[in-house]
Amino acid sequence: MSAIRILFLGDIVGEPGRKAVIEQLPRLRESEGIDFIIVNGENSAGGKGITPRISIDLLRAGAAVITTGDHVWDQQEIVDYIPTEPRLLRPINYPQGTPGNGSVVLETAKGRIAVIQAQGRSFIQPPLENPYLAVEKEVERLRADGVTTIVLDYHAETTSEKIAMGRMLDGKVSLVVGTHTHVQTADERIFPGGTGYLTDAGMCGPEESILGRSIESVVWRFKSGMPTRFPVAKGAVRLCGVIVDVNPQDGACLAIRRLSLMASQAMVEAP
Repeated sequence: MSAIRILFLGDIVGEPGRKAVIEQLPRLRESEGIDFIIVNGENSAGGKGITPRISIDLLRAGAAVITTGDHVWDQQEIVDYIPTEPRLLRPINYPQGTPGNGSVVLETAKGRIAVIQAQGRSFIQPPLENPYLAVEKEVERLRADGVTTIVLDYHAETTSEKIAMGRMLDGKVSLVVGTHTHVQTADERIFPGGTGYLTDAGMCGPEESILGRSIESVVWRFKSGMPTRFPVAKGAVRLCGVIVDVNPQDGACLAIRRLSLMASQAMVEAP
């Protein structure tokens, strides 16, 4: 069986980001030969949270799984919706009884693929249960069930948290990719045990912005120290993420490269 090619796109920011992702997913699937698509949608509704409608739109556009993070509950209607859609994940390290699921396994033409979502604890709210213990337990469960292709979206603030998670899981999962900071890092690599790793996938949002938000409002907040709204910026959108090839037999990452694409251009930048 040939390798599984997986596309992961980082935090989708607001209407500009989600429109660009929905427009580009079919094109990327074809041009890059993608087998499986994961997107982080936790900022897709006005920059905070995700709605049932947006979730449905992203899935229809080609996303197989939608991950989230600390803004997962920002839109009230998601609380009742998330238990009905197993492909929309919330962090696995929420307490038992929290609505929704922190992982999912999907059948594909190239075998089963598992996706796990976890949230870090440094400089991020709310403080959740230990993500390392929660993820380790879930990975052991999945591997005991015969699942070899496993992807983790680790939504965390600090680089050390993310690197530690990647090192802990080396040889046990196919890919550990970080989200949350909205800035794509340049440290993609395959660890010695065969796990692909990238500290942060970056965002899918307006290029001329500060993390997807209006430049003027964010600068004013830093200068004045006063609270203000941070509207989603406008203009051309850059999509950021990562593409990996995975051996379906053992789950090892065979190749990894960053993706950076302006939605208005048919261009993929080489790493």
